[in-house]
Amino acid sequence: MNPAGNLGETRRRRGESTAPVHTRIGDIEPYVTKDGSEIRELMHPDHHGPGRQSLAEATVWPGTATARHRHERAEEIYHITRGQGLLTIGEREIEVGAGDTIRIPAGAPHCIANTGTVPLKVLCLCTPPYRHQDTILV
Repeated sequence: MNPAGNLGETRRRRGESTAPVHTRIGDIEPYVTKDGSEIRELMHPDHHGPGRQSLAEATVWPGTATARHRHERAEEIYHITRGQGLLTIGEREIEVGAGDTIRIPAGAPHCIANTGTVPLKVLCLCTPPYRHQDTILV
């Protein structure tokens, strides 16, 4: 809360709205991104108004993995909502499952494999927002 007592009215970038934005996952068409995962952009400034981050749900199907890649600018936070997998960041391998949250620093090579029998669902928060051209396959 700012000194005037207004929530959400403290320092914001020029042109940035304080209005809430609401999306429904069922209304969002999935697409396959550069790393091979199926993505639904739940919240992205290009589609939902100005913002400093993006949120997507990635699906990795059983027996598949994303291509090893890195993001020049974006830091990512993965939150696993369903399934299990093996996340590789640099040379480190981490077994992940529903309820796990992992921070991936900008520039760190990474990939995730679905090691289970159900679709692996991952919420991906990117700061700054995800940009396809920021993804570099390694």
